[in-house]
Amino acid sequence: MTHARQRRPGDGTGGLLSGTATFDELRDQAVTLRREGLSRRQIRDRLKVGNNDLLNRLLEGEPPPEWTKRPNAKDDLRARARELRKEGRTYDQIQLELGCSRSSISLWVRDLAKPPPRTREEASAIAKRGWEATLRRREAERQKTKLTASREIGRLTDHELFLVGVGLYWSEGTKSKPHLPKERVIFVNSDPDMIKVFLAWLRLLGIEPERLRFHLMIHESADVAAAEQFWIKLVGRDSSSFDKTSLKKHNPATTRKNVGEDYHGCLAVRVLQGADLYRRIEGWWYGIVVAAERTT
Repeated sequence: MTHARQRRPGDGTGGLLSGTATFDELRDQAVTLRREGLSRRQIRDRLKVGNNDLLNRLLEGEPPPEWTKRPNAKDDLRARARELRKEGRTYDQIQLELGCSRSSISLWVRDLAKPPPRTREEASAIAKRGWEATLRRREAERQKTKLTASREIGRLTDHELFLVGVGLYWSEGTKSKPHLPKERVIFVNSDPDMIKVFLAWLRLLGIEPERLRFHLMIHESADVAAAEQFWIKLVGRDSSSFDKTSLKKHNPATTRKNVGEDYHGCLAVRVLQGADLYRRIEGWWYGIVVAAERTT
């Protein structure tokens, strides 16, 4: 009668070895298979080992193949969660900082001691750090989304830039009104990138640089000289292309948001002898409107 399992005195396997192989023979086979890249399940099935404790002994000291390992990002989260738990953080605080699920946190840190009750000051400080970590994570996510979106644009064709410029001007540029019928091309904005795109559009239309005049409008409490140099450098023209800067009087009772190093005032870009260009812009815009209506 053939026995599926045999007890071998002194091998410590409790009679769980299959066939007639000794423990050392079976370990050699298991190590060889492990180094060939097999998983624990594959080795267990190949050697007919039905006991996990025995399999652990057979593979003791042998690292798993790379393909069976968990992603490093998950391992890093687990390590960080354990660090935070040792610092005394609660599950909620760890979740707030790492952005992972409570169930994962519980699995990672359940063997660690529960933190003792904290004072109000300590709890407030921890909550503040958690909120700051959340803000950093959200900002990183926002920047990642913006970067991904910016890469979706790729290179603009001349026609695409042409359409963008028409829409940009009709949104932000000066327009003729029934009560003030002046056909002038004047674009005013405080956003340097908007000014860059508008100037690129004018170049596409063949507008010579000599036909452009610039006018800075800024609060008198700002660094006017620095702002003037900022716009001169951005548009690539010397000060002779700029009209005299207009200063807005400072009202101490008003809480202004446009302050700080990033505040450079508003720049007006005017195209000389621009009546004909204005009429074409208006026509282009209504052409876009009609075309858009036909797509619905």
